[in-house]
Amino acid sequence: MTTTQPVALVDLLDRVLATGVVVSGELTISIAGVDLVYVSLRALLASAGTVAPR
Repeated sequence: MTTTQPVALVDLLDRVLATGVVVSGELTISIAGVDLVYVSLRALLASAGTVAPR
């Protein structure tokens, strides 16, 4: 049996910034089956030290 421990938001944010995370998504707006607008998003969330270490 595994037990889970609560994680503080600060600890989670520290881990995300230290390792980095990619967020991606897509949005399509269409009328009557005809696509009018398509938006694709990809974002990298990381600290500057993680992306470009000295």
